[in-house]
Amino acid sequence: KMLGRVLCTVLFMGALPSLAEASQGHISVILVGATGDLANKYLWQGLFQLYMDQVSSGHSFTFHGAALAALEQGQRLMFDILKKLACPPDESPNRCAVLKDQFLKLCQYHQLKTAENYTVLNRAIERLLRQEGLKEAGRIFYFSVAPFAYTEIARHINSSCRPPPGAWLRVVLEKPFGHDLKSAQQLAAELTSFFREEEMYRVDHYLGKQAIAHILPFRDQNREFLDPIWNQHHVERVEIVLKETVDAKGRTSFYEQYGVIRDVMQNHLTEALMFLTMELPTNVSRAEEVLQCKLQAFQSLRGLEKNSAVLGQYQAYASQVQEELQKAQDYISTTPTFAGVLIHSDSLRWEGVPFLLTSGKALDERVGYVRVLFKNRAYCTQRETLRDAGHSQCKAKQIIFYIGHGALNTPAVLVSRNLFKPVMPEDSWREAVSQPDLHIFGQALSDYYVYTPVKERDAYSVLISNIYHGRKDFFITSESLLASWGFWTPLLDSISHQSVRLYPGGAENQHLLDFEMVSGELAFTLAEPVELLNPSRLMPSDYRTIQSKFRQSPLVSAWSEDLISQLASDIEKTASRTVARSGQFHLALSGGSSPVVLFQRLARHHYAFPWKHTHIWLVDERCVPLSDTESNFFSLHNHLLQSVRVPYFNVHPMPVHLNQRLCVEEDRGTELYAKEITALVANASFDLVLLGVGTDGHTASLFPQSENGLKGSQSVVLTESPVKPHQRMSLSLPLINKARQVFILVLGKGKHDITTLLSRVGHEPRKWPVSGVSPSSGQLVWYMDYEALLG
Repeated sequence: KMLGRVLCTVLFMGALPSLAEASQGHISVILVGATGDLANKYLWQGLFQLYMDQVSSGHSFTFHGAALAALEQGQRLMFDILKKLACPPDESPNRCAVLKDQFLKLCQYHQLKTAENYTVLNRAIERLLRQEGLKEAGRIFYFSVAPFAYTEIARHINSSCRPPPGAWLRVVLEKPFGHDLKSAQQLAAELTSFFREEEMYRVDHYLGKQAIAHILPFRDQNREFLDPIWNQHHVERVEIVLKETVDAKGRTSFYEQYGVIRDVMQNHLTEALMFLTMELPTNVSRAEEVLQCKLQAFQSLRGLEKNSAVLGQYQAYASQVQEELQKAQDYISTTPTFAGVLIHSDSLRWEGVPFLLTSGKALDERVGYVRVLFKNRAYCTQRETLRDAGHSQCKAKQIIFYIGHGALNTPAVLVSRNLFKPVMPEDSWREAVSQPDLHIFGQALSDYYVYTPVKERDAYSVLISNIYHGRKDFFITSESLLASWGFWTPLLDSISHQSVRLYPGGAENQHLLDFEMVSGELAFTLAEPVELLNPSRLMPSDYRTIQSKFRQSPLVSAWSEDLISQLASDIEKTASRTVARSGQFHLALSGGSSPVVLFQRLARHHYAFPWKHTHIWLVDERCVPLSDTESNFFSLHNHLLQSVRVPYFNVHPMPVHLNQRLCVEEDRGTELYAKEITALVANASFDLVLLGVGTDGHTASLFPQSENGLKGSQSVVLTESPVKPHQRMSLSLPLINKARQVFILVLGKGKHDITTLLSRVGHEPRKWPVSGVSPSSGQLVWYMDYEALLG
């Protein structure tokens, strides 16, 4: 019964060193979830490939399959899987038979259900090492289980199954790593309490796909050619695509929780995006350098909005969910099974270049690729039939990392012949034989330099090999994981109840899922056919903007997205009229979270805005350095100023940071700002002031129960906020009321109580400062979304 009796000692065509002579020590591989679907399809085959590759490496191995099932049942299920293991085509049948026989003898099943089970497993490993006189090199625990079980398993491993000092521990984790940023942070914190970051290997199996794994090496090896053209001046757009013909049948319990964006975009496609957009580190093999460049690339990504995506759902999905999850017949799912997402980077290299991520189920073909399409400025006088395909500058110029399946049915790297002949490592990639009848993206395959792997390898085999070698650059770190969730979570929140386009599936989709870029947003090119619409699914966009009165002033109310669009248009119209009349437009903007979506809208959709003649002022500011993320100016700069052409001298931040100190009265920052306003703004009357409302009724940085700034002759005042950072600088109420127009923006359910209260009270600025906003000779307009107005 001892494991030592079944360890391999003889190999076909020669002898292995005895176990005691294994110079590099013993490795125990423990596959938790050994009888599950992933283990069946990929992991045991990957472990067998590792054994075949490393059998003569000097390490000895044992493979422990583990699951909840009792010993006899678990052994039967596991060995049914192991019997189906196959060798690569280039392995001789005799050697394959010997290797497979030896591998099976090295495999053992364990039930891992209780804390005692982990102790028993640890004793079994230690007993083997003692009996065979082996030194332990390390242990690999592969978690092929649902993430909800991670914490308990991690606790047992940490308390009962760690290797002794001098041996390493590698814990392999499968996605999903959370459902959103908050859950990912919680899971990361729990795991960090048991394992060090260097011990954890988070698997994204797309990093094992040969075409994806070669993006960074390709960029590195072809720096000479790519450096001049890998930027906004030469790249027209980038497409990252993963299409599937299968649907979610049998997986709806998972899919209904996650959907296509969480399933493949937040991880697989985002990793490809990072490899394309990140700056190249000096050494692409150093995991830490790659990570830092990746994090910088994340920071440069522009935030996603609801209109950054188009969503679809194949028609049969709803009935599959009803059947598999036993939902009622009237159950409506808004889970997307198809998505197209438009991403922009604000880095100097990629500013203005659209990155299109697309994925879906029940589509017309199974294919994955990353396509970099270059701009073509050439005009060719000679007719097309007379042009040399290899040198004609009028042919499309592109680089394609072909993940697999599709027309090529193999991983490949393709480079247009009129671009450059790439440098490729000859030991792992070879130039492919031309296939005259084959076309890729409308061009004959002969128009490309085409390279395919010398030896095609399964992604899991690649990743398991990297785990064995301790190569962390093929895996997801905590920082990278949280950066990705931080990028995707706002979009996921905004579309959580958004209507999805229904599509029949397969070839019948025709042009139904085609989409286009319109003013920085995505939209389907065709209207949804009437026969696919579900009349019971009325969504926010089905309601129109309404206008009425609030506190005796005009009220514009709509769903938030339409409201922001209307407000941005109204601000632009006001600006254009004012510039036409007086030559300049003085706009004072509030801080806080509500205006951010407005700033983004103005930056991306209002190209006729007279920014050149606009002066930007701050309504209020927190007493922190302007470079602090808490600063209102910092937010204004990030979301608006850096994207529009406002003259530098037309931007007027509040002087909260003087003489290397913050908001000290002796520095007279309020007087300086008041003098600047008096000098530049006629009669100190702003053309437009944009305000918000706090849940306590404050506006600008004028707070309840404080006289400061509510009356008197001071134009700019220092105030105290009840929340950090406490110190603020603010325009006073009398100055605000001198404005020609004041717009007050109120968004979200959290503001419903205060809006209800404000609708009933009169002019009581000491209790509710916003109630004191009443322009003396101007107009006040309220912009309120339905959630704030109706709850």
